Amino acid sequence: MTTFAEKFERAFRAILPSPFTIAILLTLFTFLLAWAFGNFPETHARFPTMLQYWYDGIWSAPLMVFAMQMMLILVLGHALALAPPVNRVIELILLKANTAASATFLVTFTTILVALFNWGLGLIFGAIIARKTAEKFYREGKPLNYPLLGAAGYIGLMVFHGGISGSAPLKAVEDGHLKTLMSGISSPELLAKLPSSIPFDLTVFSTMNIACSIALLAIIPFVLSRVASKTSKQMQLPFQVDEPQEKQISVTGAEKLDNSRWLSFLLAIIIIGLSIYLAFTSQSGLSFLTPNYLNFLMLGLGILLHGNFANYIKAIESAIGGAAGILIQFPFYFGIMGLMKSTRLIEQISGFFISISNETTFPIFTFFSAGLVNIFVPSGGGQWAIQGPIIVEAASQLNIPIAKSVMALAYGDQLTNMLQPFWALPLLAVTGLKAREILPYTLLMLLMGLVIFIGVLLIF
Repeated sequence: MTTFAEKFERAFRAILPSPFTIAILLTLFTFLLAWAFGNFPETHARFPTMLQYWYDGIWSAPLMVFAMQMMLILVLGHALALAPPVNRVIELILLKANTAASATFLVTFTTILVALFNWGLGLIFGAIIARKTAEKFYREGKPLNYPLLGAAGYIGLMVFHGGISGSAPLKAVEDGHLKTLMSGISSPELLAKLPSSIPFDLTVFSTMNIACSIALLAIIPFVLSRVASKTSKQMQLPFQVDEPQEKQISVTGAEKLDNSRWLSFLLAIIIIGLSIYLAFTSQSGLSFLTPNYLNFLMLGLGILLHGNFANYIKAIESAIGGAAGILIQFPFYFGIMGLMKSTRLIEQISGFFISISNETTFPIFTFFSAGLVNIFVPSGGGQWAIQGPIIVEAASQLNIPIAKSVMALAYGDQLTNMLQPFWALPLLAVTGLKAREILPYTLLMLLMGLVIFIGVLLIF
């Protein structure tokens, strides 16, 4: 008998093509909208002008920098998760995992914590700890709900945008980013009123978001552990359990530099030391936490924990495949933004939101619209490029705090990752699970997240 999860997965695959194809379809749809409703100079032919706007958007220099930053956040975080010390930390965590309930609680809780630091690290950490937990329980002959555990390892993608690697708050903190983003969209008067940046104190470390993170850490691990205690059973693993073996590598000549612990240690200490210095000498609170700073710190940590350059490069090579989607999709999202911006479609969409919103309802509308957009644009960075200008424009005109609007977008974007399987692919590859096996539990997490996110947006 076909289960609900199998029906849901089949329907999802039938309705949605690959994320890259969706980016192309969204581009064509934007061209149609621009043709029908866009504003154009009277002296310019419409179609060639649209093509020029689209081309300029694709190769926008600030946005291409943004794409590189987001790729590095994923790749450097993934490589960090593959470091042997991280593996040892996972083994220490699993010493406390003696029952299915305690194991599920620990996987969920630690994955949330790690994802709040870095989403790429959280995604791979969650996958690895879920797999190692399953191996441990299999060896010990203990019952476990492995699909639930796999879903718990994916929870990081439902919390990351409220952490320090979230695309929207991370870009908003950059000095001058908002004005660059809104240049050519907002009126000169409104543009002058925009802050040069939105510090983390008002977004990631705001009272609202801290309360949200505490609620996520308190509620979701507890609920999933209760589910695990009632649904666990003896299992067969969907992969071969291999015992780790020590590999002896013989190096000669210049290869000794690649495998030198002292050389990699020296570079790592310089990078980490400079990162600490920049943090302590910051004159404006937490504004030093930019994408460049986070990537720089993870570079130093990765080199340090892998022990030498050779090991680190191997980890980077393993991780870089996960960034393929960002590399090829982001330019199309930037083209969409350039087309919407230059034809003033953004102003028209913002005007619609303004007409139906007030101070209470606007963050909720933003939250739900972001969740919907994320199904079609499965990237926080790509979504910020498209939807960010709309919410900044509307929030500015409604005199609603832009910081809260940014977090409403972040919450909506991350919530529907529990429906969108794009970012689950690395986890599924590591765990050996299928999307339909984890979907019932990611749907449960989505419902819990829905209550928590709407709750904090209404309360604060």
